[in-house]
Amino acid sequence: MQTSNKNKKLLDDLLNTFSLTEQEKKEFLEIALPIIEHKEFQKRMSAEEFPHHAKISLGEHIISDAIVTYKLAKKKNWERKKQARAIIIALFHDLYELPWQNQDYKKKFFNKHGFTHPIEAAINAATWYPELFKEQTEIEIIVDGIIHHMFPFPVRVLTHNNIELHNQNKFDKLPINIQKTIIKSTKRKKVKIIGFSRSLYKEGRIVSKADKKVSLSKELRSFHSLLACITGYNSKLQKKDK
Repeated sequence: MQTSNKNKKLLDDLLNTFSLTEQEKKEFLEIALPIIEHKEFQKRMSAEEFPHHAKISLGEHIISDAIVTYKLAKKKNWERKKQARAIIIALFHDLYELPWQNQDYKKKFFNKHGFTHPIEAAINAATWYPELFKEQTEIEIIVDGIIHHMFPFPVRVLTHNNIELHNQNKFDKLPINIQKTIIKSTKRKKVKIIGFSRSLYKEGRIVSKADKKVSLSKELRSFHSLLACITGYNSKLQKKDK
């Protein structure tokens, strides 16, 4: 699927907002564009269909994170393969299944968006981009970066109990080695049903840093916004919609 004119403009605006040179744009897009052009990613670039933090779309947030990740990795003089892996994790980290704001989807507190969306994102990434999940080392680094991008915020441990995943059917269809990798990652440093761990790998940790840099500086500017990420309820957005 080709990028729509509206989404292409958004992508171009973001590249310029973060002051990438023409060479840096080329390097970034070489990795990012095949992921961004996927129809599921394109859907998430609509603020009406997938509102994320504040007034921006999920796609805008993800791309912003990926650009900042690229800039941080480049500043550290990482080799190209390592840079690319970090960009990929950033582009996958929030590919959750359904828009979360003001939707009464999940009944149990520790099954709500904040705790489970990294798991849904890892499942969707492996489902929609199987070409990037072929080699076990790559699988482990990418999955681990996605699962723990919220650190120090915990992730729900993936067990056989019903954790109300919106894409459980996709998880059940994944290759067994990917299923086991996701489960193992969620269980690290677990306390009862939640895990408190940062990513084991530098690529995942730099994405976590970029996510906070983008979210806290541009998007999550109040306690209300932070709370909405956990509960899924944003009263300000609801009032705006009315």
